[in-house]
Amino acid sequence: MTRVAIYGATSAIAQETAKCFAAEGASFLLVARDAAKLAAVAADLSVRGASAVETIAADLGDVSCHAELMRDAGIVLIAHGTLPDQKAIDPDPAAQVDAFSLNATSPISLAAHAAVMLERRRGGTLAVIGSVAGDRGRRSNYVYGSAKAALHAYCQGLRGRLRESGVNVLVIKPGWVDTPMTATMRKNPLFASAASVGRGICDAIRARRGVAYVPWFWKWISLIVRLLPERFVKF
Repeated sequence: MTRVAIYGATSAIAQETAKCFAAEGASFLLVARDAAKLAAVAADLSVRGASAVETIAADLGDVSCHAELMRDAGIVLIAHGTLPDQKAIDPDPAAQVDAFSLNATSPISLAAHAAVMLERRRGGTLAVIGSVAGDRGRRSNYVYGSAKAALHAYCQGLRGRLRESGVNVLVIKPGWVDTPMTATMRKNPLFASAASVGRGICDAIRARRGVAYVPWFWKWISLIVRLLPERFVKF
C-alpha cells in the first residue's frame, strides 16, 4: 500500500493530485496551516478510497519544525508556496526576502529532510511543485521566478545524489492554473484546471520522470521565452 505525504495539502493542485492516489487506496499524511481545511480534505479523501489519513496543522514557513513533520512515505509531494504581487513588494526588500524564503528556502528544507528519509528507504519519489516562472527571470514576477529557479537547481543536484538509492526526484512545472492563488489574474485559453494538472502530476510520478511541464505545451512555450534576447522580454 502506497503512503503519500503531502506538504501544502490544502492547495488546489495538491488536493487534485491526492484524489488520484486515494482512488487506488493509498494512505496519506497531510500537512498544511489551516486545520479546518485539512479536516475537510481528509474527509474527502477517505470518501474517495483512502485507506488512512493523518493530518498535521503546521506553518511550513517555519523551517525549524520540518524535521518533526517528516514521516515515512513512499511518495513525498511538496506543494506549498505563494504567488506574491511583484509590484506591491518591489519597494519592500523584507517582503521580497519573505516571499523568496517561502517559495525556495522552505521547500528546499523539506526536500532535504525527505531526501534523508527516502535514501534510508532505498526507493520512492520526491515530487516538488516548481513553476515555468523559474525558467526565465521576468520583471512581472522575478522574486517568485528566482525562487522557483533555485528550487529547480537544488532538485537537479538532489536527483543526482539520490539516483543510486533508487529514489526519483521530480520537479513539476505548471503553467497558468485556475486556482485560488491566481484568482485575481485575467484568465485566457492557456489556463489549465487544477484537476488536469493533478492528473498530470500523478502520471509523472508513476513514470518516474525528472521534470514534468503540465500541461505539456508549456515546455515549448517556456523554451521560446528562454530563447528570447533579454531586451525583448518586457513582460
